[in-house]
Amino acid sequence: MNNQDEINYIVRILAGETNLYSHFVNSYSNSIYSLIVRIVQTNEDAEELTQDSFLKAFKKLDSFKGDCSFSTWLFRIAYNTAISATRKRKMEFPMVDEVMMESVPDEAIETFFDGDENEIRLQKLEEAITKLNVEEKTLITLFYTEDKSVAELARVLDLTPENVKVKLHRVRKKLYVLMTKGNENEQR
Repeated sequence: MNNQDEINYIVRILAGETNLYSHFVNSYSNSIYSLIVRIVQTNEDAEELTQDSFLKAFKKLDSFKGDCSFSTWLFRIAYNTAISATRKRKMEFPMVDEVMMESVPDEAIETFFDGDENEIRLQKLEEAITKLNVEEKTLITLFYTEDKSVAELARVLDLTPENVKVKLHRVRKKLYVLMTKGNENEQR
């Protein structure tokens, strides 16, 4: 569905055809849930927060201006909802040595992540993602899983596109360090 179709649906919903909102719920609930579960890390909380996000979006539907896609607007609401929930629970994330991260050559990252996907690597990637902070998880989830553009990520996270590019690059480096650090420790 393109942006104009979404706007037409929204106009009809605001005019009283509220049953049409189920189209958005059906279209985006899995994606919203995937983002939120990465942030809050429990299925039960993610399910509740996904419902909360759709309810908030419905209540604020009249504030949707159409200057971005509905999904981008919805992801922003879901992100903020999940962030608010994590602030209530003090979540801690492991620190990664900045010097170690900066010493990783870009070529090593490209080779590592562009290599064959195997079960062990995917398992390590999933484990490493759980160690990222909320913003980093959001970047990775929306960029790689939901195929959101840098511009859309900038809107969701309230950042500049340039800042998004830098953060994505740093997250890839961090994931590389988190995934390979275990191998180095096992070899010692």
